[in-house]
Parts: sequence; C-alpha cells; structure tokens
Amino acid sequence: MRKYIAIVGPTASGKTSLSIELAKALNTEIISADSRQIYKGIPVSTATPSLEERQGVTHYFLEELELDQHYNAGDYGREARIKVEEIFKKGKIPIVVGGSGLYLQALMDGFFEEKIGNKEIRQELESELEKFGKEQMYDKLKKVDPESADRMAPHYFRRVLRALEVFYASGKKISELQKKNLKADFEAIQFGIQMERGHLYERINKRVDLMLESGLIKEIELLRDKGYHYKTHNSLNTVGIKEVFNYFEGEYSIDEMAHYIKQNSRRFAKRQLTWFRKDERINWIAGSNKLNVIVDEIIKKYKEVSN
Repeated sequence: MRKYIAIVGPTASGKTSLSIELAKALNTEIISADSRQIYKGIPVSTATPSLEERQGVTHYFLEELELDQHYNAGDYGREARIKVEEIFKKGKIPIVVGGSGLYLQALMDGFFEEKIGNKEIRQELESELEKFGKEQMYDKLKKVDPESADRMAPHYFRRVLRALEVFYASGKKISELQKKNLKADFEAIQFGIQMERGHLYERINKRVDLMLESGLIKEIELLRDKGYHYKTHNSLNTVGIKEVFNYFEGEYSIDEMAHYIKQNSRRFAKRQLTWFRKDERINWIAGSNKLNVIVDEIIKKYKEVSN
C-alpha cells in the first residue's frame, strides 16, 4: 500500500518549519490539516505561514475559504484524499501537517458523512445543553455511545450534540457508522513532535507575544468592523480570536487578554496531546533535535516502513 507522511503535534511545536524542510528534502508538496488556517483573513490569529515562510513549497488548504463558508472534517477528509492522490500521481510523497485531530482522523480513517439528522431532536438537545450544561450532555453521550465520548471531551459540545442527534434520530451509534467507511488505498506514517512540556509552553507564550507584535488586535478589529464575530461565525470560534473580541467588549484589559490567550493556548495544546497520545500508530520524535537530524530520522523511518 502506498504511504504518505503525516507530521502531527500540538500548537507551537514546530510542525510548520519541520514540514517545509522535509518537503524540500523530498521535493514534494504539503497538505495542511489545520481547521482554522484554511480560512482567509486571519493569518496572524492562526499563525498561518506566509508565502515567504513557505519558501516556495506548494501548500494546500491554506487561506482558501471565506470566513462565512461552512466547512467540516467530512469535507476536509474527502478533499484531502483527492489531493493526496494527485500528489502521488506526480510521483511525489505527500506530506500532511497539522494539529486538528478530527481533520487528520477524517483523512486517515474516513469520516461519517451520511445525512442523518432531525431538526426537532437537534433543537431539543440544544435546549438541554443550555439548561443543563456541557458536562451533562457529555454524560448522556457516554451512556449511549461511550466510544464516541471517549474520543471527545465535554467542551467539544457541537460534536457531542451531533453524536447524540445521530443516535436519537437513527438508533445507531455514530462511532459504529464511522467504521463503515471504506479506507483509501494509501495510509499515513505518522510522526509526532514531542518536547518537554515546560519548553512547549514557553514556545506558546513567545508565539502569542509575536502574534500581538505582528498585528493580532488590528486583524480582529478589521473583522469586527465588517460585522464578523466568533459567536456568529464558527470559523472565528478559536483561541486567540475570542479573547480579542472579549477585550473589545470590555471583558478584559489588554494585559488580561494576552494572559488568557497564552493560558487557553496552553490548555489547547494539552488537549491536542491527549488526543494524539491515544493513537498508537504515531512515531514520536524529539522536537529538541536540530531540524536536519529530525528530517533524516523521518526519511529513514519512512523508507524502512515503505519497503
């Protein structure tokens, strides 16, 4: 079976620079697996690599969608599989890089896309969410579909509600329906960037400082002036953007805003690590090594597994 390379890991772990160096070494192209970098207009907020940073390496799924376009993991899974096939046909090894676990899962393992739903059930579940809170809805999912619940967390309330909606509308567990997807005739060799947590948190804090220096507040101010808001546009419902909106609305001082972006980014990284550590297929590599050493290690491992 044909094999492509996937570089995964938490935010600020160095995935972008590693993937670019690897792509140059292999003379290939990169498929992004980031659920926010795919949108236009928020490059600072999402740490999207600039054209200069991409160093001439072709990237896909970066800054392609408008902020009001609906897009989900199922869409990504379909389209990314097509792109993987296209790169293979060029005689190159596709490189997928990102930290969005659900997008990566949709690409590697398939994703449930059947149109099962019920508007009344959905409205009832949303009312329960508002009345009882995320934890209780999550507990409800654990009772009817523990496997799905195990892959989620209470704060992923949209996914929790979707899984409950599918169950109550069809009597089927979404975890079982997802397994019916036919896998593609290629598979990923995954490499996860691992580093000491204190060092990772330091990198996150520095990234946030750089984002603020690079115009984060101005970027979100422009969106606000155009009528965008994270409460009405899911594309903006992410760490680094929500806190700036809260600053505009007087909830935070500018120092508190910076503090909460850093804190929430660290928490997000922790959740990403929890997700990835459940996947025993990932080959963990030391992020503290020099880039050329890591690149050589990945290429060597890829050749061993592919032969």
